[in-house]
Amino acid sequence: MTIDAYETVGVCDPYEDKAISLADEFEKKTGKRPAVYTDHIKMFEELTPDLAVVVANWEVHVRISIDAMKRGIAVAMEVGGAYDEEECFELVETYEKTKAPFFFLENCCFNRDELLATSLVRNGVLGDIMYCSGAYGHNLCKEISYGDINRHYRLRNYMHRNCENYPTHELGPIAKILNINRGNRMVSLVSRCTGPSRGLHDYVQDKPELAYLKDVEFKQADIVETMITCENGELITIRLDTTLPRMYCREFIVRGTKGLYNQNNNMVFVDDPNFSHDTNRLTLPDGSETEALIESVGLHYFYDSAKQYEEKYLPKMWKSVTPEILKQGHGGMDYFEFEVLADCLVNGKEMPIDVYDAVSWMCITYLSERSLQTGMPVEIPDFTHGMYKTRPPMDVIELPKVVK
Repeated sequence: MTIDAYETVGVCDPYEDKAISLADEFEKKTGKRPAVYTDHIKMFEELTPDLAVVVANWEVHVRISIDAMKRGIAVAMEVGGAYDEEECFELVETYEKTKAPFFFLENCCFNRDELLATSLVRNGVLGDIMYCSGAYGHNLCKEISYGDINRHYRLRNYMHRNCENYPTHELGPIAKILNINRGNRMVSLVSRCTGPSRGLHDYVQDKPELAYLKDVEFKQADIVETMITCENGELITIRLDTTLPRMYCREFIVRGTKGLYNQNNNMVFVDDPNFSHDTNRLTLPDGSETEALIESVGLHYFYDSAKQYEEKYLPKMWKSVTPEILKQGHGGMDYFEFEVLADCLVNGKEMPIDVYDAVSWMCITYLSERSLQTGMPVEIPDFTHGMYKTRPPMDVIELPKVVK
């Protein structure tokens, strides 16, 4: 499936064979072959595209985005962590000088679960939100360790840095729920990690093709926990968890004064008379009562309970999603993300995930690195220069408004 607003006119990769392969793929799908480049500046100046989709490695995607904006080209920049404060402020300053549209490609903000939870929040179902947590839980040992062989950038990062290197998948949806940069902001963080890295070390030991990594001391810890405090009193916890055996999960949780959403078991729990906190007594649908602990019967009883909220609160696009869309990147959320991007570009609308969101979420990487080095909390800059106080809240899509 394609979105009619887009036509790919050029592809660029420093590895020419990769650029050619990508051009071949586009030609096969669309019948039109994009021009092939290994130099992004040459591509920008020869083609002057309306939009640059920047999905380069973490070290250079900010630089490429700046180069595009300086030439008046709109930017859709892929996620990742920032390396220092200077590149974050330069990205913001370039946007403010050029006014080139900027969209941060945090696709999890468009995912079904995160949007359902956001809709519940906006409609007051969960009350005042006090705490949110999430994780990038994804066993990446193979992708990381074969980085030199597959020409992938993660390996060198895991060899030389220790930080929350990929914060935005879990943090993005949370930041939107808490109206970060729009009436609220993150003010400080502190990070902690497990001891010397073991997951990658153990993974490479029995693989002859990775023998050169057997004695490498990987700097990146197996688990990094980061706690973030917000100006309006909320607390956020995020975790990087990519080098120990596990299944994929973002472990997205939202806690409010009236209830909670838990992605792990697709659960919504809203405080109501059916549950007695004093006796752990649960009234079941048939009228009988169970006196077992909430940790056992309660969690089992509420498993998959979010389904009953979908009719009222799930955004329309996810109710009418087609199998064809679900086959697109990341279960369909990439499709919706690029559909919103196209609508904003074509119709001159404000980008729902903008440059201020990008740097606020990406800066967690270098700040966590600093916190881990010093063992101390670190302040989070206000990249909006105080504008966050008056900027109105903005969700990535229009959410259902339920009349009670």
